[in-house]
Amino acid sequence: MTETRQPYPVRIDASEDPSVSRGLWLVKWLLLIPHFVVLFFLWVAFCVVTVIAFFAILFTARYPRSLFDFNVGVMRWSWRVHYYGYSALGTDRYPPFTLDDVPDYPAHLDVAYPERLSRGLIFVKWLLAVPHYLVLAIFVGGGLWLGMRAGEGDSAWDNGTTAGISLVGLLVFIAAILLLFTGRYPKPIYDFVLGMDRWVARVGPYVALMTDRYPPFRLDPGGPDPGSLPARPTPPPPAGEPAAGPPARPVPAR
Repeated sequence: MTETRQPYPVRIDASEDPSVSRGLWLVKWLLLIPHFVVLFFLWVAFCVVTVIAFFAILFTARYPRSLFDFNVGVMRWSWRVHYYGYSALGTDRYPPFTLDDVPDYPAHLDVAYPERLSRGLIFVKWLLAVPHYLVLAIFVGGGLWLGMRAGEGDSAWDNGTTAGISLVGLLVFIAAILLLFTGRYPKPIYDFVLGMDRWVARVGPYVALMTDRYPPFRLDPGGPDPGSLPARPTPPPPAGEPAAGPPARPVPAR
């Protein structure tokens, strides 16, 4: 019997751009300013929608579909911006200004709509996700800083403005330097960065009450999301070749 993996309802896919520019990453922060402005207001709306959805789930055990689709669109837009920008530098194609999925864009995010949600879990999801927060603190900033501060004792002075070190940011910066001088984005770095981005993106919908499935503690590297797919079946044999059968029994010597 073939064992299948139950798909996770949050799917994050990306395809690597083989011809990323050597130096465009130096000005992407400037090119993305219009997106940052729009996303600021979209995320304010996202928070308001999540509060409304909280009460809708509390009384009906359902997340209103129109609100759900809007929040998925905000996360989808953000993922495209992150993938173009400094969370991956995975493409030079400018992100579109839309909440909808763009089939030919190299970054995709989708969340399966749940027909019913737990009324009780909406009160504790933020707490249940604390172990993930500790992991994400290392991925996106804070965790490495906390580790260094713990060894400095009370003699270290802190004015409250020191930022944590992001492992994603550090690896993307290394990739950017290598890209600048060699014109190549190292595939192992790309795969690992995308795995961390995927982990972050899976936690968001859970905390935003969009799924009751707890995010897996698993780093799924690479472009296509293996954590949201069933185990791949054995491919059929090439045309003209017989299907593989049970091994032939050895003929005893006479």
